[in-house]
Amino acid sequence: MNETFTPIQRLLPDALSDRLREMIVEGALVPGAKINERELCEAFGVSRTPLREAVQALAKEGLIQITPRRGARVAPMTVADLDEVFPIMGALEALAGELACARIAPNQVAEIRVLHDAMVAAYRRGDRHSYFQLNEEIHDRIFKAAGNQTLIQMRRSLAARVRRARFRANLSPQRWEKAVAEHEQIVAALEAADGPRLGRLLRDHLAGKLETVRAAILAEAAEAED
Repeated sequence: MNETFTPIQRLLPDALSDRLREMIVEGALVPGAKINERELCEAFGVSRTPLREAVQALAKEGLIQITPRRGARVAPMTVADLDEVFPIMGALEALAGELACARIAPNQVAEIRVLHDAMVAAYRRGDRHSYFQLNEEIHDRIFKAAGNQTLIQMRRSLAARVRRARFRANLSPQRWEKAVAEHEQIVAALEAADGPRLGRLLRDHLAGKLETVRAAILAEAAEAED
């Protein structure tokens, strides 16, 4: 594991969960990797208790699998799981977009445009980490603008599994370029308050990522069989 750690004293389980989640989403902890408690405790400067609480939390999100007497490992990313989760998230994103267009304030739209421009700048300098963080912030802002707590809670229950696939979907230059172009259309539809169009764009944007990741997983499986 080549991740560079910043030791944090008295790190709370929630903060530790955030750090481990980021490592899984961005591939620092790969699917199937064993969660080495001793190594992670030393790296983060924490005891086993908060680490185990964080691992349990990520297990509930579907990012970690815990097997009795065998310990914890990063959960695999399977086609079956993606095919189950992505259509649901696509429907949630589409509804959030439609509601946001009806309720969002002009200053909120302007803030999302600023985030989008910063995201494009990150893309141009090849900064995947910053790009992804800004991308997630844009989607978060759209959901918040929708003003529906039930919708936000439903999204939160699926978000971690979808985020990992979203990050992986932009690994090729072609797909990354396409994603940026799609985001420009998404922000333009929001600025125009065109709810039906924004809903379609968000759904299609997620569907494109699903197809990209599905193809990658199937290709890897075929290579492993050869």
